[in-house]
Amino acid sequence: MATPNEKIAESLIKLKELQDSNIVAIKASDLTRVHRERLLKNGFIREVVRGWYVSVPHDEVIGDSTSWFTSFWEFCYGYLTDRYGEDYCISAEQSLAFHAGNTTVPRQLIIRSTKGNNLPTELLFGTSIFVMKSLLPKHVELENINGLRGVSLPSSIVYSTPSVFKNQAIDMRNALFRIRDASELLGILLDGGHSKIAGRLAGAFRNIGRDRVADEILSAMKMVDYDVREVDPFDTKSPISFEPRETSPFVNRIKLMWYEMRDKVISIFPKPPGIPQDVKKYMEEIDEIYVTDAYHSLSIERYQVTPGLIEKVRSGEWNTEGSDEDKKQKDAMAARGYWLAFNEVKKSLERIFSLENPGKVIDEEHGGWYQQLFAPSVAVGLLKPSDLAGYRNAQVYISQSMHTPVDRDAVRDTMPALFELLKQEKDPGVRAILGHFIFVYIHPYMDGNGRIARFLMNSMLISGGYPWTVIPVEQRDQYMKSLESASVGQDILPFAKYIAYLVTEGLKGKPIAKVT
Repeated sequence: MATPNEKIAESLIKLKELQDSNIVAIKASDLTRVHRERLLKNGFIREVVRGWYVSVPHDEVIGDSTSWFTSFWEFCYGYLTDRYGEDYCISAEQSLAFHAGNTTVPRQLIIRSTKGNNLPTELLFGTSIFVMKSLLPKHVELENINGLRGVSLPSSIVYSTPSVFKNQAIDMRNALFRIRDASELLGILLDGGHSKIAGRLAGAFRNIGRDRVADEILSAMKMVDYDVREVDPFDTKSPISFEPRETSPFVNRIKLMWYEMRDKVISIFPKPPGIPQDVKKYMEEIDEIYVTDAYHSLSIERYQVTPGLIEKVRSGEWNTEGSDEDKKQKDAMAARGYWLAFNEVKKSLERIFSLENPGKVIDEEHGGWYQQLFAPSVAVGLLKPSDLAGYRNAQVYISQSMHTPVDRDAVRDTMPALFELLKQEKDPGVRAILGHFIFVYIHPYMDGNGRIARFLMNSMLISGGYPWTVIPVEQRDQYMKSLESASVGQDILPFAKYIAYLVTEGLKGKPIAKVT
């Protein structure tokens, strides 16, 4: 007779077969009742909606939303395809977000279908699907977007509601920038007689500096006797203006976020003190704060480190060759790597103190920080040498975040754009806040993104004479939630205000983070 563990193993084999077939949305009929109930009872699957499940990592704690947010889009694909076949499409607004490089998990995904019931279907962690009973757009306007049936870029712009211009201004401006000329939109506008929408789009294009497209829309509509009145649907003028290029929408997106957010940062951040005259003393103060910084930065990433371990690493007593315990300890590897990376950062600061462009310095040297951060783990075989090669070649996700970092190909486009923005930016507070935020928004590495982002932030702070600022592990939730607000809602103020508070206390000589 099979033991309980053997029975669970049998059910896990069935679950693995589904995973190997790339099935994320698990239908009740995909598993026998016995296997389904066994996996559910032991926490290997979770019910999303009646008769539908997703798998759960064995080490995920109860209440952790990570696996759900990372599987949300693939679950929706399987669920919607099974329920509606080809008789559905995601809304124009959600299609627009995808076209604009925004893959954030929405609180409510709106679907159009002739089989819709105009009711929400509650999913997990406050998310839902609302299936609106509606005819679908013309077949030529439909296309596959991230695996789901959506509408084309021109259609998503034309059919998005006026509120999108205010509530999703970055998405809409980014989408408008991707339109090469008016002809992409005019077929839909003319055939549908959309004179009011045409006036709105003409005003929107003029807002972003695309006067020629605006004029072509007005001229074409008036040519066939439509009464068109131009109206600017945005609340503010576009912070940037550039002609469309064959480039990643993610690049335009981070540029728009940068220029939309920078004035808000400047408005609340303390004035920069300027590079100190006594650089040697300044560097000594940075050395003195190292243990505190390492303890809190590593603890934020869930490493179990102590001041004693950090001192052991710094003093050179930690020895991977002489101690099997040290060799195998992941936390010790992280502490050793942090010490090596910290010293590389200090070398970068010397260049910044010599008045080199801070953005250029970090562009050239952040790869070295990353290599030092993980060199100890490579040396003892916990990581492969190729793991130090550079930016990631796979998708990553952020724990419990509704934000999905850019795909691996977009990393190669967005990172140079980020450093170009850093090089051009004059305000050190903006460089620190937006440099940190957009670095973690991109998430260019498989691991270590938070630590590198905090090194980047402090390098940019120091370029303006601010003190090295430690984010206390006790305030981890506030720190992570403020970054989530910026990533998901494009609201930079919570993060900027939080860092400004820490910096201000540091300027007073009252740093918040301590090690007891």
